[in-house]
Amino acid sequence: MADEREQFISEEDNELEQIRQKKLQEIMKCKERKQEMSAEPVHVTDSNFNETVSKHSFALIDFYASWCGPCQALAPTIKELAGEYSGKVLVGKLDIDENPETATRFQVLSVPTLVIVKNGKEVQRIVGLIPKTHIEAALRRHSGE
Repeated sequence: MADEREQFISEEDNELEQIRQKKLQEIMKCKERKQEMSAEPVHVTDSNFNETVSKHSFALIDFYASWCGPCQALAPTIKELAGEYSGKVLVGKLDIDENPETATRFQVLSVPTLVIVKNGKEVQRIVGLIPKTHIEAALRRHSGE
């Protein structure tokens, strides 16, 4: 009887250890995903756009140009949003002059243009210099908050 009890406890310990290891792996994957969603805007290019967007189910991409005054005025807001939404929304910046393929694909005709992408598809576009509250409302609308 004692042997059966010891065997049962041993099997239970092994099962618990397997559950612990599985949970630990899930936690590590989650932490890696959150680290990828930086507190700084991510530099997005023609070459990494598809991969970047496919890795993240929810993204805000700022299509901008270095010579654009309204883009420069919006930049601090984009940086704030990256920090505030870190781990929830990937915030990226794409320079249209350096990355014309993606800008053309998304038919970006003026800058700044913010594109909200959910599960790989554009769900909303915001054009021009707009208040942070407007961007946050759009993000909340599409995140389900």
